[in-house]
Parts: sequence; C-alpha cells; structure tokens
Amino acid sequence: MEEHIRKHNQYTMGWMGYFALIEIPSHLKRLEEWIRRLRLCHWHQWKKVRTRIRELRALGLKKHEVFEIANTRIEAWHTTRTPQLNKALVKAYWLKQGLKSLTQIYFELRQDWRTA
Repeated sequence: MEEHIRKHNQYTMGWMGYFALIEIPSHLKRLEEWIRRLRLCHWHQWKKVRTRIRELRALGLKKHEVFEIANTRIEAWHTTRTPQLNKALVKAYWLKQGLKSLTQIYFELRQDWRTA
C-alpha cells in the first residue's frame, strides 16, 4: 500500500502544480472522494475472511459491524461503499498513511503563489 500511496502522491503533486492556477476547490472535494477508493485495494489485499475480521477490528469497528461485512458476497466495488468500510477507512486514516489531500495541496500552492 505504501507504494500505491507514494506513486499517487507523486502524480498528485504534478497534477496540482498544473491545475492550481484555476479555481477548482469544489471539484477537488468530489475527486478526493474517488481517490479514497483506495479502500478497494485494501479489501483486495484482505482476501480471507479471518484477515478481514482482524484488520477491521484493528481499525476500531465493533464486532457486529465486522461480521456484517467480512463475509459478504457483494462485489468488492460495492463493498467499499458500505457504512462499515466508510467508518473504518476514513480520511484521517489515509492522511496518517501518508496520502496527501488534494484540497490541502491546492490551498498551499495557491498561498505560495500569492506570497511570491
């Protein structure tokens, strides 16, 4: 996952360097929601039910919430949109993992250009 986040951050910095010249903060918030679909990568890494249970419990979900989702037969893309995964893999989790926020980068770049 670290490699995914590193590559994503590298790409994002270049992209934001180009698009920070225009007014787009509202679009960035919607785009960030899609980027956090990295939940799908986690879900695919947790192939076995017992691994899903262990990881979701470690992320702070209650036992009944974990068992509702850990053994689901719903396809992975739809699983990532469930309340359980939204609760476990929140924005703060991704920031802690090193994922850079598009809106934060945008406003930092805009501030740097205004002061320069």
